[in-house]
Amino acid sequence: MLSKLATATLFSMSVVERRSLVLRGVLDLCLLALLRERPVYGYELTERLAEQDLLVSEGSAYPLLARLEKSGFVMSTRQSSASGPPRKYYSLSKSGAEALRSGTQEWLDVSTSVTALLASSDLSISNGSEQQ
Repeated sequence: MLSKLATATLFSMSVVERRSLVLRGVLDLCLLALLRERPVYGYELTERLAEQDLLVSEGSAYPLLARLEKSGFVMSTRQSSASGPPRKYYSLSKSGAEALRSGTQEWLDVSTSVTALLASSDLSISNGSEQQ
C-alpha cells in the first residue's frame, strides 16, 4: 500500500517530470553514446538528444560535460566556427569508452528488469487481478 505522500507524488508528477527523472540517471551515458560517433560541440549534443525525444537544457548538459571531462571520460578541443566564436568540441576518451560499455550493460540489466516488472504488473491489471 502506498503512503499518502508517495501516492500524491506518483499521481501529481507529469510525464515530462517523470521522464526527466529517469533521464537524469542516464544522461551521462547518453552523452557518451553520442560522442562515440565523432566529436560534437555542446549545443549540438542537446539538439541530437532532442531528436531522440530526450529534452535536455544546455544548463544541464554543460555542467555534466565539465564533470565528464574532469573525470577523464571526455576530452575537449576548441575549433573555429564560421558562425561566431570558437566552439568547444567534446570527444570520447578511452576511459569514457569503457565507462560507456559498462554503464550500457548496467542500464540494459536494470531496464530489462524494470520492463519485466512493469509488463507483469500491466498483465495483472488488465486481467482484473489488481490488488487494493
